Formats: sequence, structure tokens, C-alpha cells
Amino acid sequence: MRKQALLRYQKQRQRNVLAKVGAHDFIIVLDHLKAGFNIPKIFRSAEAMGANSVHLVGIGPFDPAPAKGSFKKVPARFHDDFDSCHRELTEAGYQLFTLEPDGEQSLLNISLPQKSAFILGHEEFGISFEQSDYPDIHSISIPQFGSVESLNVSIAASVMMFEYVRQHHTETE
Repeated sequence: MRKQALLRYQKQRQRNVLAKVGAHDFIIVLDHLKAGFNIPKIFRSAEAMGANSVHLVGIGPFDPAPAKGSFKKVPARFHDDFDSCHRELTEAGYQLFTLEPDGEQSLLNISLPQKSAFILGHEEFGISFEQSDYPDIHSISIPQFGSVESLNVSIAASVMMFEYVRQHHTETE
């Protein structure tokens, strides 16, 4: 990472402690994603969709510039491993979902709970944990009709956030 990008990251991370939770109860969990453009783009979508927060598992510094200021606006929680993130979210009453190309439920047919947390894994390797170790986590797939195997992770996150907001949005918001 270039020095200028690292300085931006450090400055924005300090400002992030003042971030306020968004209008909705959903949480995005980024599990060992590559520290490239996808992470800041997900923060940008999370801010636009009113996310409660974004939890980063095993992710080091990244250039926040593509987030267009959203990294300092959406609360970020940093975890060294998935287990600590899982424990925190389940103790807070969240239902966790992984986003998988071959998920057990289609996004078209699921009613998302008010307190939902969506786990997005590494672009190439997927989630960092054995799903069988966490039987309380459900997997969701986004229906696709072309020949590609999966959507870009930032696009998949945005689709997931939009569907949550579509299901839980009220006119008073």
C-alpha cells in the first residue's frame, strides 16, 4: 500500500470512532476480503443504505478513497478472527447469513429478520471458517441467470443491502 493511502486510512480510521449507526439494523461482515477497492465500495453502499455497521474480520489497512468519505460515517468494528465477530453478533441477537453462489435459500424466497448480519467472504477463497462449526448461520444465494459463477463482492453486498431495506423500509424513514 502506498504511503499516501496508508495515511488516508489511518486518518479516516481515527474519524470512524465518531461514526453513527445508520437507519437500519442490518450489519455487513467482511471476512478476510482483499484490501482493494471492494472494501471502500462496500462502505459507500452501506452508508447509502443506512447500515448499522460494518465488521471487518482479518482485514488490514485499505485505501478509503473509493468510499468517498463513507468510511468515516459508518461504524466499523475490527476483529482478528471470525469467532469473536460471531460471538459479538449472536450475543446482540443477530441472525447471521453467508452469501454463497450455492446458498441453501434464494434471496427471492427469504424473509430477512430485523437484526440480520450478512457475511461476505474472500473473493477467491470464500469464508474463512467451516460453516459446520456454526450451524446457526444460514446461507443465501442471489439468483443469477448468466454463465458467470458469482457477482463481484461489492455488487453482491449492495444487492443484499437493497433487499434488506426493501423488506424493512417504512415510509417514516
